[in-house]
Amino acid sequence: MRIALYARYSSDNQREASIADQFRMCRLRAEKEGWTVVEEYSDHAISGSSMIQRSGIQALIMDSARGRFDLIMAEALDRISRDQEDIAGIYKRMRYADVKMFTLSEGEISELHVGLKGTMNALFLKDLADKTRRGQRGRVEAGKSGGGNAYGYDVVKKFDSNGEPVRGDRTINEAQAEVVRRIFRDYAAGKSAKMIAVSLNRDSIPAPTGGDWGFSTINGNPRRGNGILNNEMYVGKIVWNRQRFVKDPDTGKRQARPNPESEWVTQDTPELRILDDELWNAVKARQGENRTERDQSGVADVRKMNYRRRPRYLFSGLTKCACCGGGYSAISASHIGCSTARNKGTCENRVNIRRDELESRVLNALRTRMLDPKIFAEFCDAYTRETNRLRMESSGHIDRAKAEIEKIDREVQKLMDLYLKDALSVDDVKERGDKLRARKAELSDFLVTADEPPPLLHPNMALQYRKRVQQLYETLQSDDEESRTAAAEVIRTLVQDIVLTPVDGKVEIDVRGDLAGILTLSAQSKNPAAGAAGLQVKMVAGVGFEPTTFRL
Repeated sequence: MRIALYARYSSDNQREASIADQFRMCRLRAEKEGWTVVEEYSDHAISGSSMIQRSGIQALIMDSARGRFDLIMAEALDRISRDQEDIAGIYKRMRYADVKMFTLSEGEISELHVGLKGTMNALFLKDLADKTRRGQRGRVEAGKSGGGNAYGYDVVKKFDSNGEPVRGDRTINEAQAEVVRRIFRDYAAGKSAKMIAVSLNRDSIPAPTGGDWGFSTINGNPRRGNGILNNEMYVGKIVWNRQRFVKDPDTGKRQARPNPESEWVTQDTPELRILDDELWNAVKARQGENRTERDQSGVADVRKMNYRRRPRYLFSGLTKCACCGGGYSAISASHIGCSTARNKGTCENRVNIRRDELESRVLNALRTRMLDPKIFAEFCDAYTRETNRLRMESSGHIDRAKAEIEKIDREVQKLMDLYLKDALSVDDVKERGDKLRARKAELSDFLVTADEPPPLLHPNMALQYRKRVQQLYETLQSDDEESRTAAAEVIRTLVQDIVLTPVDGKVEIDVRGDLAGILTLSAQSKNPAAGAAGLQVKMVAGVGFEPTTFRL
Protein backbone atom coordinates (compact mmCIF):
# COMPACT_ATOMS: atom_id res chain seq x y z
CA MET A 1 0.00 0.00 0.00
CA ARG A 2 1.56 3.28 -1.15
CA ILE A 3 0.37 6.16 0.99
CA ALA A 4 0.76 9.93 1.12
CA LEU A 5 0.72 11.94 4.33
CA TYR A 6 -0.92 15.35 4.76
CA ALA A 7 -0.45 17.79 7.65
CA ARG A 8 -1.55 21.35 8.32
CA TYR A 9 -1.58 23.94 11.06
CA SER A 10 -3.80 26.97 10.79
CA SER A 11 -2.24 29.87 12.69
CA ASP A 12 1.06 31.62 13.19
CA ASN A 13 0.37 31.19 16.91
CA GLN A 14 0.77 27.44 16.53
CA ARG A 15 4.19 25.83 16.42
CA GLU A 16 6.00 24.91 13.21
CA ALA A 17 6.74 21.62 14.97
CA SER A 18 3.03 20.81 14.73
CA ILE A 19 3.61 19.64 11.14
CA ALA A 20 6.49 17.39 12.22
CA ASP A 21 4.39 15.98 15.07
CA GLN A 22 1.52 15.12 12.73
CA PHE A 23 3.87 13.43 10.25
CA ARG A 24 5.57 11.50 13.05
CA MET A 25 2.28 10.06 14.34
CA CYS A 26 1.14 9.18 10.82
CA ARG A 27 4.43 7.45 10.00
CA LEU A 28 4.19 5.35 13.17
CA ARG A 29 0.72 4.18 12.15
CA ALA A 30 1.88 3.47 8.59
CA GLU A 31 4.80 1.41 9.90
CA LYS A 32 2.44 -0.55 12.12
CA GLU A 33 0.16 -1.31 9.15
CA GLY A 34 3.08 -2.15 6.85
CA TRP A 35 2.30 0.73 4.47
CA THR A 36 4.95 2.57 2.44
CA VAL A 37 5.03 6.38 2.67
CA VAL A 38 5.84 7.70 -0.81
CA GLU A 39 5.10 11.42 -0.35
CA GLU A 40 4.38 14.07 2.30
CA TYR A 41 2.32 17.23 1.76
CA SER A 42 1.83 20.12 4.15
CA ASP A 43 0.40 23.63 4.48
CA HIS A 44 1.82 26.02 7.06
CA ALA A 45 -0.18 28.69 8.92
CA ILE A 46 -3.15 28.47 6.53
CA SER A 47 -6.79 28.20 7.56
CA GLY A 48 -8.65 25.01 6.81
CA SER A 49 -11.71 26.97 5.68
CA SER A 50 -10.24 27.57 2.22
CA MET A 51 -8.66 25.09 -0.17
CA ILE A 52 -7.69 27.53 -2.95
CA GLN A 53 -4.69 29.12 -1.20
CA ARG A 54 -3.25 25.82 0.08
CA SER A 55 -0.54 24.62 -2.29
CA GLY A 56 0.00 21.40 -0.33
CA ILE A 57 -3.57 20.09 -0.67
CA GLN A 58 -3.66 21.19 -4.32
CA ALA A 59 -0.49 19.20 -5.08
CA LEU A 60 -1.91 16.18 -3.24
CA ILE A 61 -5.09 16.26 -5.36
CA MET A 62 -3.10 16.56 -8.60
CA ASP A 63 -0.77 13.68 -7.67
CA SER A 64 -3.69 11.46 -6.68
CA ALA A 65 -5.04 11.73 -10.21
CA ARG A 66 -1.66 10.51 -11.51
CA GLY A 67 -1.80 7.35 -9.41
CA ARG A 68 1.21 8.15 -7.24
CA PHE A 69 -0.36 6.58 -4.15
CA ASP A 70 -3.26 4.39 -3.02
CA LEU A 71 -4.23 6.12 0.23
CA ILE A 72 -3.87 9.49 1.94
CA MET A 73 -3.45 9.71 5.70
CA ALA A 74 -3.88 12.69 8.02
CA GLU A 75 -4.17 13.19 11.77
CA ALA A 76 -7.87 14.10 11.50
CA LEU A 77 -10.39 15.08 8.83
CA ASP A 78 -10.31 18.72 9.92
CA ARG A 79 -6.60 18.84 9.00
CA ILE A 80 -7.60 18.19 5.37
CA SER A 81 -10.37 20.80 5.42
CA ARG A 82 -13.00 22.34 7.66
CA ASP A 83 -15.22 23.39 4.76
CA GLN A 84 -18.15 21.09 3.94
CA GLU A 85 -17.97 21.73 0.21
CA ASP A 86 -14.21 21.20 0.09
CA ILE A 87 -14.36 17.97 2.10
CA ALA A 88 -17.04 16.56 -0.20
CA GLY A 89 -15.09 17.66 -3.29
CA ILE A 90 -11.84 16.09 -2.10
CA TYR A 91 -13.59 12.86 -1.17
CA LYS A 92 -15.26 12.72 -4.60
CA ARG A 93 -11.93 13.26 -6.36
CA MET A 94 -10.25 10.56 -4.27
CA ARG A 95 -13.03 8.10 -5.07
CA TYR A 96 -12.63 8.83 -8.77
CA ALA A 97 -8.85 8.30 -8.55
CA ASP A 98 -9.41 5.08 -6.56
CA VAL A 99 -7.53 6.54 -3.58
CA LYS A 100 -8.75 5.87 -0.05
CA MET A 101 -8.77 8.45 2.77
CA PHE A 102 -7.66 7.50 6.30
CA THR A 103 -7.19 9.56 9.47
CA LEU A 104 -5.81 8.64 12.87
CA SER A 105 -8.95 9.99 14.57
CA GLU A 106 -11.72 8.62 12.35
CA GLY A 107 -10.10 5.64 10.59
CA GLU A 108 -11.07 5.02 6.96
CA ILE A 109 -13.24 7.90 5.73
CA SER A 110 -16.68 7.16 4.31
CA GLU A 111 -19.66 9.22 3.14
CA LEU A 112 -20.92 9.26 6.73
CA HIS A 113 -17.73 10.94 7.98
CA VAL A 114 -17.88 13.48 5.15
CA GLY A 115 -21.44 14.45 6.05
CA LEU A 116 -21.22 14.46 9.85
CA LYS A 117 -17.65 15.69 10.36
CA GLY A 118 -18.02 18.26 7.58
CA THR A 119 -21.06 19.71 9.35
CA MET A 120 -19.32 19.63 12.75
CA ASN A 121 -16.23 21.38 11.35
CA ALA A 122 -18.36 24.07 9.71
CA LEU A 123 -20.20 24.66 12.99
CA PHE A 124 -16.86 24.81 14.80
CA LEU A 125 -15.66 27.58 12.48
CA LYS A 126 -18.87 29.56 12.95
CA ASP A 127 -18.74 29.12 16.72
CA LEU A 128 -15.07 30.19 16.77
CA ALA A 129 -15.87 33.31 14.73
CA ASP A 130 -18.78 34.19 17.05
CA LYS A 131 -16.61 33.77 20.16
CA THR A 132 -13.83 35.88 18.64
CA ARG A 133 -16.24 38.72 17.80
CA ARG A 134 -17.82 38.49 21.24
CA GLY A 135 -14.40 38.84 22.84
CA GLN A 136 -13.52 41.79 20.60
CA ARG A 137 -16.79 43.54 21.43
CA GLY A 138 -16.19 43.03 25.13
CA ARG A 139 -12.73 44.63 24.87
CA VAL A 140 -14.12 47.62 22.94
CA GLU A 141 -16.89 48.20 25.48
CA ALA A 142 -14.18 48.13 28.16
CA GLY A 143 -12.35 50.97 26.36
CA LYS A 144 -9.73 48.75 24.75
CA SER A 145 -8.79 48.20 21.11
CA GLY A 146 -10.75 45.45 19.39
CA GLY A 147 -8.32 44.79 16.56
CA GLY A 148 -4.86 45.65 15.30
CA ASN A 149 -2.75 48.59 16.33
CA ALA A 150 -3.18 52.04 14.77
CA TYR A 151 -0.41 54.47 13.80
CA GLY A 152 0.26 56.82 16.72
CA TYR A 153 -0.09 54.19 19.42
CA ASP A 154 1.94 51.42 21.04
CA VAL A 155 0.63 48.08 22.25
CA VAL A 156 0.80 47.73 26.05
CA LYS A 157 2.14 44.31 26.96
CA LYS A 158 1.16 43.09 30.42
CA PHE A 159 -0.19 39.98 32.11
CA ASP A 160 -2.98 39.28 34.58
CA SER A 161 -2.63 37.47 37.88
CA ASN A 162 -2.87 34.10 36.13
CA GLY A 163 -0.04 34.93 33.77
CA GLU A 164 -2.36 35.34 30.76
CA PRO A 165 -1.69 38.28 28.40
CA VAL A 166 -4.05 41.26 28.72
CA ARG A 167 -5.11 42.30 25.22
CA GLY A 168 -6.40 45.57 23.82
CA ASP A 169 -4.51 48.15 25.90
CA ARG A 170 -2.88 51.01 23.98
CA THR A 171 -0.74 54.00 24.86
CA ILE A 172 0.13 57.08 22.81
CA ASN A 173 3.43 57.03 20.89
CA GLU A 174 4.42 60.71 21.14
CA ALA A 175 6.73 60.73 18.12
CA GLN A 176 4.07 59.23 15.86
CA ALA A 177 1.36 61.38 17.45
CA GLU A 178 3.26 64.49 16.38
CA VAL A 179 3.35 63.16 12.81
CA VAL A 180 -0.43 62.66 12.98
CA ARG A 181 -0.91 66.26 14.12
CA ARG A 182 1.36 67.47 11.32
CA ILE A 183 -0.69 65.58 8.72
CA PHE A 184 -3.95 67.04 10.01
CA ARG A 185 -2.55 70.59 10.22
CA ASP A 186 -1.16 70.41 6.66
CA TYR A 187 -4.39 69.00 5.26
CA ALA A 188 -6.51 71.61 7.03
CA ALA A 189 -4.17 74.30 5.66
CA GLY A 190 -4.97 73.21 2.09
CA LYS A 191 -2.22 70.74 1.21
CA SER A 192 -3.20 67.63 -0.72
CA ALA A 193 -2.55 64.14 0.62
CA LYS A 194 0.01 63.68 -2.17
CA MET A 195 1.93 66.82 -1.13
CA ILE A 196 1.86 65.71 2.50
CA ALA A 197 3.22 62.25 1.59
CA VAL A 198 6.05 63.81 -0.45
CA SER A 199 6.91 66.12 2.45
CA LEU A 200 7.01 63.25 4.97
CA ASN A 201 9.20 61.15 2.69
CA ARG A 202 11.53 64.09 2.12
CA ASP A 203 11.99 64.34 5.90
CA SER A 204 12.72 60.57 6.09
CA ILE A 205 9.74 59.85 8.34
CA PRO A 206 8.80 56.16 8.03
CA ALA A 207 5.23 55.28 7.09
CA PRO A 208 3.08 52.98 9.28
CA THR A 209 4.41 49.94 7.41
CA GLY A 210 8.01 51.16 7.72
CA GLY A 211 8.35 52.12 4.03
CA ASP A 212 7.46 55.29 2.16
CA TRP A 213 4.29 57.32 2.57
CA GLY A 214 1.66 57.23 -0.18
CA PHE A 215 -1.38 59.47 -0.52
CA SER A 216 -3.77 56.51 -0.06
CA THR A 217 -2.29 55.87 3.40
CA ILE A 218 -3.32 59.39 4.37
CA ASN A 219 -6.66 59.65 2.51
CA GLY A 220 -7.94 56.14 3.16
CA ASN A 221 -11.68 55.54 2.80
CA PRO A 222 -13.94 57.83 4.88
CA ARG A 223 -16.89 55.42 4.67
CA ARG A 224 -14.83 52.56 6.09
CA GLY A 225 -12.98 54.72 8.59
CA ASN A 226 -9.49 53.74 7.45
CA GLY A 227 -6.58 56.02 6.57
CA ILE A 228 -4.89 58.56 8.85
CA LEU A 229 -7.50 61.29 8.22
CA ASN A 230 -10.44 59.06 9.19
CA ASN A 231 -9.26 57.35 12.37
CA GLU A 232 -11.60 58.53 15.14
CA MET A 233 -9.29 57.11 17.79
CA TYR A 234 -7.26 60.31 17.33
CA VAL A 235 -10.14 62.23 18.99
CA GLY A 236 -10.57 59.66 21.76
CA LYS A 237 -13.25 57.47 20.21
CA ILE A 238 -13.03 53.78 19.30
CA VAL A 239 -15.48 52.71 16.58
CA TRP A 240 -15.75 48.95 16.06
CA ASN A 241 -17.76 46.78 13.65
CA ARG A 242 -17.84 49.26 10.77
CA GLN A 243 -17.33 46.36 8.39
CA ARG A 244 -17.27 42.59 8.23
CA PHE A 245 -15.22 40.25 6.09
CA VAL A 246 -16.52 37.44 3.92
CA LYS A 247 -14.43 34.93 2.00
CA ASP A 248 -14.79 34.77 -1.77
CA PRO A 249 -15.50 31.07 -2.54
CA ASP A 250 -13.73 31.33 -5.90
CA THR A 251 -10.49 33.02 -4.82
CA GLY A 252 -10.37 32.28 -1.08
CA LYS A 253 -9.60 35.97 -0.39
CA ARG A 254 -11.42 38.03 2.20
CA GLN A 255 -13.67 40.83 0.97
CA ALA A 256 -14.77 43.74 3.18
CA ARG A 257 -18.49 44.51 3.42
CA PRO A 258 -19.76 47.63 5.28
CA ASN A 259 -22.13 47.13 8.21
CA PRO A 260 -25.09 49.46 8.83
CA GLU A 261 -24.29 52.26 11.26
CA SER A 262 -26.85 50.84 13.72
CA GLU A 263 -24.49 47.87 14.28
CA TRP A 264 -21.42 49.99 15.05
CA VAL A 265 -20.03 49.90 18.57
CA THR A 266 -18.61 53.23 19.78
CA GLN A 267 -16.68 53.78 23.00
CA ASP A 268 -15.11 57.00 24.32
CA THR A 269 -11.44 56.73 25.27
CA PRO A 270 -10.30 60.25 26.21
CA GLU A 271 -6.91 58.97 27.38
CA LEU A 272 -6.08 58.07 23.75
CA ARG A 273 -6.95 61.50 22.28
CA ILE A 274 -4.23 63.00 20.06
CA LEU A 275 -6.16 65.80 18.27
CA ASP A 276 -8.46 68.55 19.48
CA ASP A 277 -11.98 68.83 18.08
CA GLU A 278 -11.26 72.05 16.20
CA LEU A 279 -8.53 70.51 14.03
CA TRP A 280 -10.52 67.31 13.47
CA ASN A 281 -13.63 69.25 12.39
CA ALA A 282 -11.58 71.44 10.04
CA VAL A 283 -10.26 68.35 8.26
CA LYS A 284 -13.74 66.81 8.07
CA ALA A 285 -15.10 70.03 6.59
CA ARG A 286 -12.44 70.05 3.87
CA GLN A 287 -13.02 66.37 3.13
CA GLY A 288 -16.72 67.19 2.71
CA GLU A 289 -15.91 69.88 0.18
CA ASN A 290 -13.69 67.53 -1.84
CA ARG A 291 -16.00 64.56 -1.68
CA THR A 292 -17.74 63.56 -4.90
CA GLU A 293 -21.47 64.17 -4.68
CA ARG A 294 -23.63 61.08 -5.21
CA ASP A 295 -27.29 60.56 -5.97
CA GLN A 296 -29.65 58.52 -3.78
CA SER A 297 -28.53 55.25 -5.37
CA GLY A 298 -24.91 55.98 -4.46
CA VAL A 299 -23.77 56.65 -8.05
CA ALA A 300 -21.23 59.46 -8.36
CA ASP A 301 -22.14 62.59 -10.35
CA VAL A 302 -19.55 62.46 -13.10
CA ARG A 303 -19.88 66.18 -13.82
CA LYS A 304 -18.70 67.06 -10.31
CA MET A 305 -15.84 64.58 -10.04
CA ASN A 306 -12.46 66.16 -9.37
CA TYR A 307 -10.67 63.67 -11.56
CA ARG A 308 -11.29 61.95 -14.86
CA ARG A 309 -10.79 58.37 -15.84
CA ARG A 310 -7.84 58.03 -18.19
CA PRO A 311 -7.76 55.20 -20.75
CA ARG A 312 -5.08 52.55 -20.51
CA TYR A 313 -2.34 53.36 -22.99
CA LEU A 314 -0.59 50.85 -25.27
CA PHE A 315 2.39 50.05 -23.02
CA SER A 316 0.69 50.60 -19.64
CA GLY A 317 2.30 48.49 -16.92
CA LEU A 318 5.40 47.77 -19.00
CA THR A 319 7.25 51.08 -18.52
CA LYS A 320 9.65 51.43 -15.58
CA CYS A 321 11.82 54.19 -14.16
CA ALA A 322 15.54 53.40 -14.32
CA CYS A 323 16.19 55.47 -11.19
CA CYS A 324 13.81 53.82 -8.71
CA GLY A 325 12.26 50.83 -10.47
CA GLY A 326 8.77 52.30 -10.10
CA GLY A 327 6.28 52.48 -12.90
CA TYR A 328 5.59 55.29 -15.34
CA SER A 329 1.95 56.39 -15.42
CA ALA A 330 -0.19 59.06 -17.07
CA ILE A 331 0.25 62.49 -15.47
CA SER A 332 -1.85 64.31 -18.06
CA ALA A 333 -3.78 63.60 -21.21
CA SER A 334 -0.57 63.49 -23.24
CA HIS A 335 2.40 62.83 -20.91
CA ILE A 336 3.61 60.03 -18.63
CA GLY A 337 6.06 60.33 -15.74
CA CYS A 338 7.55 58.43 -12.80
CA SER A 339 4.75 57.53 -10.36
CA THR A 340 7.09 57.32 -7.38
CA ALA A 341 8.48 60.80 -8.01
CA ARG A 342 4.99 62.29 -8.23
CA ASN A 343 3.19 60.35 -5.50
CA LYS A 344 5.92 59.83 -2.89
CA GLY A 345 8.72 62.22 -3.77
CA THR A 346 11.39 59.60 -3.08
CA CYS A 347 12.63 59.57 -6.70
CA GLU A 348 14.48 62.47 -8.32
CA ASN A 349 13.35 61.60 -11.85
CA ARG A 350 11.11 64.46 -12.94
CA VAL A 351 11.65 64.05 -16.68
CA ASN A 352 8.43 63.23 -18.49
CA ILE A 353 7.76 62.04 -22.03
CA ARG A 354 4.85 62.35 -24.39
CA ARG A 355 2.89 59.12 -24.55
CA ASP A 356 2.53 59.20 -28.34
CA GLU A 357 6.29 59.77 -28.71
CA LEU A 358 7.08 56.74 -26.53
CA GLU A 359 4.64 54.53 -28.44
CA SER A 360 5.95 55.70 -31.81
CA ARG A 361 9.61 55.08 -30.91
CA VAL A 362 8.94 51.64 -29.43
CA LEU A 363 6.67 50.54 -32.29
CA ASN A 364 9.21 51.63 -34.89
CA ALA A 365 11.91 49.72 -33.03
CA LEU A 366 9.74 46.59 -32.88
CA ARG A 367 9.22 46.87 -36.64
CA THR A 368 12.79 47.58 -37.70
CA ARG A 369 15.30 46.64 -34.98
CA MET A 370 13.91 43.75 -32.95
CA LEU A 371 15.01 40.43 -34.47
CA ASP A 372 17.51 41.61 -37.03
CA PRO A 373 17.74 38.74 -39.59
CA LYS A 374 21.48 38.22 -39.05
CA ILE A 375 21.19 38.19 -35.28
CA PHE A 376 18.14 35.93 -35.43
CA ALA A 377 19.95 33.50 -37.71
CA GLU A 378 22.73 33.17 -35.10
CA PHE A 379 20.11 32.73 -32.41
CA CYS A 380 18.43 29.95 -34.44
CA ASP A 381 21.76 28.11 -34.74
CA ALA A 382 22.37 28.26 -30.97
CA TYR A 383 18.77 27.37 -30.22
CA THR A 384 18.87 24.40 -32.59
CA ARG A 385 22.10 23.06 -31.06
CA GLU A 386 20.69 23.33 -27.54
CA THR A 387 17.37 21.80 -28.58
CA ASN A 388 19.10 18.86 -30.24
CA ARG A 389 21.20 18.30 -27.12
CA LEU A 390 18.08 18.24 -24.92
CA ARG A 391 16.27 16.07 -27.45
CA MET A 392 19.10 13.52 -27.30
CA GLU A 393 19.15 13.59 -23.48
CA SER A 394 15.37 13.23 -23.31
CA SER A 395 15.43 10.46 -25.90
CA GLY A 396 18.12 8.65 -23.90
CA HIS A 397 16.02 8.79 -20.71
CA ILE A 398 12.95 7.56 -22.57
CA ASP A 399 14.85 4.71 -24.24
CA ARG A 400 16.33 3.61 -20.91
CA ALA A 401 12.88 3.65 -19.30
CA LYS A 402 11.40 1.55 -22.11
CA ALA A 403 14.30 -0.92 -21.88
CA GLU A 404 13.84 -1.29 -18.13
CA ILE A 405 10.12 -1.93 -18.54
CA GLU A 406 10.92 -4.73 -20.99
CA LYS A 407 13.43 -6.12 -18.48
CA ILE A 408 10.79 -6.02 -15.72
CA ASP A 409 8.36 -7.94 -17.92
CA ARG A 410 11.02 -10.62 -18.41
CA GLU A 411 11.70 -10.75 -14.66
CA VAL A 412 7.98 -11.20 -13.96
CA GLN A 413 7.87 -14.08 -16.43
CA LYS A 414 10.91 -15.68 -14.75
CA LEU A 415 9.15 -15.44 -11.37
CA MET A 416 6.13 -17.25 -12.75
CA ASP A 417 8.34 -19.98 -14.24
CA LEU A 418 10.14 -20.47 -10.92
CA TYR A 419 6.82 -20.61 -9.09
CA LEU A 420 5.47 -23.24 -11.47
CA LYS A 421 8.62 -25.28 -10.86
CA ASP A 422 8.07 -24.96 -7.06
CA ALA A 423 11.39 -23.09 -6.78
CA LEU A 424 9.70 -20.10 -5.08
CA SER A 425 6.90 -19.84 -2.56
CA VAL A 426 3.74 -17.79 -3.13
CA ASP A 427 4.90 -15.19 -0.60
CA ASP A 428 8.26 -14.77 -2.35
CA VAL A 429 6.61 -14.38 -5.73
CA LYS A 430 4.16 -11.82 -4.33
CA GLU A 431 6.88 -9.80 -2.58
CA ARG A 432 9.18 -9.66 -5.62
CA GLY A 433 6.26 -9.14 -8.00
CA ASP A 434 4.95 -6.17 -6.00
CA LYS A 435 8.34 -4.45 -6.16
CA LEU A 436 8.62 -5.02 -9.90
CA ARG A 437 5.10 -3.75 -10.53
CA ALA A 438 5.74 -0.64 -8.42
CA ARG A 439 8.89 0.11 -10.39
CA LYS A 440 7.07 -0.46 -13.69
CA ALA A 441 4.32 1.95 -12.60
CA GLU A 442 6.94 4.64 -11.83
CA LEU A 443 8.54 4.18 -15.25
CA SER A 444 5.16 4.26 -16.99
CA ASP A 445 4.32 7.52 -15.20
CA PHE A 446 7.62 8.97 -16.38
CA LEU A 447 6.90 8.03 -20.00
CA VAL A 448 3.42 9.58 -19.80
CA THR A 449 4.68 12.86 -18.37
CA ALA A 450 8.01 13.12 -20.27
CA ASP A 451 8.17 16.50 -22.01
CA GLU A 452 9.17 16.78 -25.62
CA PRO A 453 11.89 19.36 -26.38
CA PRO A 454 10.73 22.59 -28.04
CA PRO A 455 10.43 22.67 -31.85
CA LEU A 456 13.28 23.83 -34.06
CA LEU A 457 13.27 27.36 -35.47
CA HIS A 458 13.78 28.52 -39.00
CA PRO A 459 15.88 31.63 -39.83
CA ASN A 460 13.05 32.93 -42.04
CA MET A 461 11.00 33.44 -38.87
CA ALA A 462 12.70 36.82 -38.48
CA LEU A 463 11.20 37.95 -41.77
CA GLN A 464 7.82 36.53 -40.77
CA TYR A 465 8.06 38.45 -37.48
CA ARG A 466 8.63 41.77 -39.25
CA LYS A 467 5.79 41.12 -41.65
CA ARG A 468 3.35 40.40 -38.83
CA VAL A 469 4.44 43.39 -36.73
CA GLN A 470 3.83 45.58 -39.78
CA GLN A 471 0.32 44.10 -40.03
CA LEU A 472 -0.27 44.86 -36.37
CA TYR A 473 1.04 48.41 -36.80
CA GLU A 474 -1.33 49.01 -39.70
CA THR A 475 -4.23 47.57 -37.69
CA LEU A 476 -3.52 50.08 -34.90
CA GLN A 477 -4.10 52.88 -37.40
CA SER A 478 -7.51 51.54 -38.49
CA ASP A 479 -10.93 52.80 -37.39
CA ASP A 480 -12.10 49.41 -36.11
CA GLU A 481 -11.96 49.66 -32.30
CA GLU A 482 -12.18 45.90 -31.78
CA SER A 483 -9.34 45.19 -34.21
CA ARG A 484 -7.17 47.92 -32.66
CA THR A 485 -7.71 46.45 -29.19
CA ALA A 486 -6.79 42.94 -30.38
CA ALA A 487 -3.67 44.23 -32.16
CA ALA A 488 -2.60 46.19 -29.08
CA GLU A 489 -2.87 43.09 -26.87
CA VAL A 490 -0.68 41.09 -29.25
CA ILE A 491 1.93 43.88 -29.42
CA ARG A 492 2.09 43.97 -25.62
CA THR A 493 3.14 40.29 -25.63
CA LEU A 494 6.28 41.24 -27.61
CA VAL A 495 7.63 43.49 -24.83
CA GLN A 496 8.94 42.27 -21.50
CA ASP A 497 9.65 45.74 -20.13
CA ILE A 498 10.54 49.28 -21.20
CA VAL A 499 13.03 51.12 -18.98
CA LEU A 500 13.04 54.92 -19.18
CA THR A 501 16.25 56.73 -18.16
CA PRO A 502 16.51 60.52 -17.81
CA VAL A 503 19.60 61.88 -19.62
CA ASP A 504 20.23 65.65 -19.97
CA GLY A 505 16.54 66.51 -19.72
CA LYS A 506 15.46 63.85 -22.20
CA VAL A 507 14.40 60.22 -21.90
CA GLU A 508 16.39 57.27 -23.21
CA ILE A 509 14.37 54.12 -23.81
CA ASP A 510 15.63 50.56 -23.29
CA VAL A 511 13.30 47.89 -24.66
CA ARG A 512 13.64 44.21 -23.77
CA GLY A 513 11.65 41.78 -25.88
CA ASP A 514 9.58 38.90 -24.48
CA LEU A 515 10.96 35.88 -26.32
CA ALA A 516 7.85 33.73 -25.87
CA GLY A 517 5.64 36.37 -27.46
CA ILE A 518 8.11 37.06 -30.27
CA LEU A 519 8.48 33.40 -31.26
CA THR A 520 4.74 32.82 -31.02
CA LEU A 521 4.10 35.71 -33.38
CA SER A 522 6.88 34.60 -35.73
CA ALA A 523 5.55 31.07 -36.04
CA GLN A 524 1.97 32.02 -36.93
CA SER A 525 0.57 31.59 -40.38
CA LYS A 526 -2.62 33.58 -39.86
CA ASN A 527 -3.53 37.13 -38.96
CA PRO A 528 -1.60 37.79 -35.71
CA ALA A 529 -4.32 40.06 -34.38
CA ALA A 530 -6.84 37.24 -34.38
CA GLY A 531 -6.11 35.86 -30.94
CA ALA A 532 -2.41 35.09 -30.97
CA ALA A 533 -1.75 36.47 -27.53
CA GLY A 534 -2.92 33.35 -25.74
CA LEU A 535 -0.28 31.03 -27.22
CA GLN A 536 2.96 30.23 -25.43
CA VAL A 537 6.30 28.89 -26.62
CA LYS A 538 8.10 26.49 -24.26
CA MET A 539 11.69 27.67 -23.87
CA VAL A 540 14.90 25.92 -22.94
CA ALA A 541 15.69 26.76 -19.31
CA GLY A 542 19.04 28.23 -18.42
CA VAL A 543 20.31 28.97 -21.90
CA GLY A 544 19.81 32.73 -21.75
CA PHE A 545 17.96 33.06 -25.06
CA GLU A 546 16.63 36.59 -24.72
CA PRO A 547 16.67 39.22 -27.46
CA THR A 548 19.32 41.80 -26.71
CA THR A 549 17.98 44.92 -25.04
CA PHE A 550 18.24 47.83 -27.44
CA ARG A 551 18.27 51.54 -26.67
CA LEU A 552 16.19 54.11 -28.57
